[in-house]
Amino acid sequence: MNKIKLFSTIFILSIILIGCSMGKSKGTSMTPLEIQTMQTRTYESNYSLTFNSVMSVFQDLGFTVEIADKDSGLIKSSGTTESSGFLYEFFTGYSATSQTVATATIEQIGKQVSVRLSFTQIDKDSSWYGKEDREDTQILDLKIYQSAFEKIENAIFYRENAQ
Repeated sequence: MNKIKLFSTIFILSIILIGCSMGKSKGTSMTPLEIQTMQTRTYESNYSLTFNSVMSVFQDLGFTVEIADKDSGLIKSSGTTESSGFLYEFFTGYSATSQTVATATIEQIGKQVSVRLSFTQIDKDSSWYGKEDREDTQILDLKIYQSAFEKIENAIFYRENAQ
């Protein structure tokens, strides 16, 4: 009888541990260095022109610039918020919103200017009963970063040739 209790206890603990480890994973197979490489580009341009180009591209992509500090090189912007809709909220008592936030860090390194972009998806859920959840997910789609950097490069080229 003791063997059955011991086996049952071990079996139940194993199930619990496996269940806990199989939770929702937001992990990525990318290393921090691979993420940094994807998110960073250097340009042979002056700092001010590059900063203005990044800010302009964020606005062209539909983001609203919230913070733009040339001294620190930080630009933070937010995209439009998508909502679950009034009828859904009215009948379920539950609302969900989603928004993309873009940040850029710009710094002068020697004769080059380094730009690091980061895009984050923010999902918020709330109910009439006061429960709120927030989930921030870093966007790691190479095509998004390549497209943004291409637009920044074009903006820099345009500004350099317009002077």
